[in-house]
Amino acid sequence: MKIVFMGTPEFAVPSLSALIGAGYEVAAVVTQPDRPSGRGKVLTPPPVKTAAEAAGIPVLQPPKIRTEGFFAELSSYSPDLICVTAYGRILPKSILDLPSYGCVNAHASLLPKLRGAAPVNWAIVRGESVTGVTTMLMDEGMDTGDMLLRREVAIEDDDTGETLSRKLSIVGGELLAETLALLEEGGLRPEKQDESLATYAPIIRKEDGLIDWSKPARDIRNLVRGMLPWPGAYTFIGGKMLKVFRSAVSEGEGRPGEVIKSDGGVLRVAAGEGALDVLELQVEGGKRLGAAAFLAGRKIAGGAILGSA
Repeated sequence: MKIVFMGTPEFAVPSLSALIGAGYEVAAVVTQPDRPSGRGKVLTPPPVKTAAEAAGIPVLQPPKIRTEGFFAELSSYSPDLICVTAYGRILPKSILDLPSYGCVNAHASLLPKLRGAAPVNWAIVRGESVTGVTTMLMDEGMDTGDMLLRREVAIEDDDTGETLSRKLSIVGGELLAETLALLEEGGLRPEKQDESLATYAPIIRKEDGLIDWSKPARDIRNLVRGMLPWPGAYTFIGGKMLKVFRSAVSEGEGRPGEVIKSDGGVLRVAAGEGALDVLELQVEGGKRLGAAAFLAGRKIAGGAILGSA
């Protein structure tokens, strides 16, 4: 089969690598345009572009995909199949209908749960213990197509959005290659999704990282884990943003957001249920530090209230 691959972030690189490693003819790669990145706002290529160029594969970076010009360019490759992993845009019907085998997507959840842009982060934030990857035949909806293969992945207690994403990206590549092998053999049996079980994982926004101290400590810890690498979980102290990178559920009582211990290297904050030990943090304008080092340089009085700006 002649394949066009569509993907953008680091998560999609193992999928592209799996197709190349399995010997498929990847005629072209479609990825999003280069974007400014870092403090210097340096124009940076997406990871998939870097991987494709290293493999000598032509790269297309259309600013928009719903144009006649891009459709003509894509059609010129005469793909038998389009594979999609975390491309970041919904494909129009014209593209979905282009290849004879259709479009196959590797999605980082056990569909129909967690449809949408950020399934890895929300799986952790919502306290799931298991997630996975699903390959599906794409249709015009958001992750609503018929399922092909699914593979479960356990969410470990110390997993973050970063670590879980790396695990799922590798599984996604393996599952995509397995799906294509079965597709060629005629061994796939597409399965309709049960709409009554559907849940959604919308795109992460900065405000999603704001800690609500009225929630149980375990829920707040899940937020801390799930909001990595961006935007990070955060609260405010003295009008300054305080980012929390690591935490642990503890015991203690107080008003939600109240600092109930800030000595002996321990920063403990009361939650709606239980308390949270903040293990690694960074105050606005400062360095990322462990709790002991942070408290050695900055006193936080017991009874202080953390919260919104």
